[in-house]
Amino acid sequence: MPQFFTAPKVTVLSRPAFTEPGHLGVQWMGEGTDGERLAEFAGRLCYMSQRNPAGRSTREYLENIKKQGHGSVLEHANYSLLLEGVSRSLTHELVRHRAGFAYSQLSQRYVDESDAAFVVPPAIIGDEALTAAWQAQIESAQATYIALVEKLMDRYKWVDDKVHRRKMAREAARGVLPNSTETKIVVTGNARAWRTMLELRSSEAAEFEIRRMALAVLRVMQAEAPAFFSDFEIYTAADRVEAGRIGYHKV
Repeated sequence: MPQFFTAPKVTVLSRPAFTEPGHLGVQWMGEGTDGERLAEFAGRLCYMSQRNPAGRSTREYLENIKKQGHGSVLEHANYSLLLEGVSRSLTHELVRHRAGFAYSQLSQRYVDESDAAFVVPPAIIGDEALTAAWQAQIESAQATYIALVEKLMDRYKWVDDKVHRRKMAREAARGVLPNSTETKIVVTGNARAWRTMLELRSSEAAEFEIRRMALAVLRVMQAEAPAFFSDFEIYTAADRVEAGRIGYHKV
């Protein structure tokens, strides 16, 4: 029996490490993560306001940055996340966000999918009949994949390099695997890019699975760097599913 995911898993892999230059020290006030301090430093450098004339805390400063729409300083803070328990259908949409992002995804050509996991579409969760019908198709597709790999390995037995032969078999057999096949992907983006993606993909207009993923990422990022994402609100939409909305549009 394959493993089935009903929710994504989000892990923070890397975050900014800020080193304040001694000759341009800022009069810091309040709490702030390294990423938030980096963005504040970059913003203050533009006007040489390191002495903090307005007496703002780091998070008050960044709130004003978002309010004014000066989002460029947020681009200095990069965060890398590992996303698991998401479908290849989802990642086909996610990688359309190009500006400010980098992606590294599991390769179906190199990795054996004989024991692949699958992501249950959110729309069918809780309905036994729909889930059973979907699961039957998934198990059939995976069985076909396994059989095809075995037959293709035999068909290309004249290829002496077994590694290359396995690639040939898997790259052909993966065509029968469904969009629901679970994948893993490392996503690196700057805070401004994350905000744009989350604004679009957490909204009511987004497809259910990517909306669910965006909200999971949003919760992680609100804990990781609250000043960058504090203006997002999570609520229950008219379709009875959680969604997100932003306070400062396209910072």
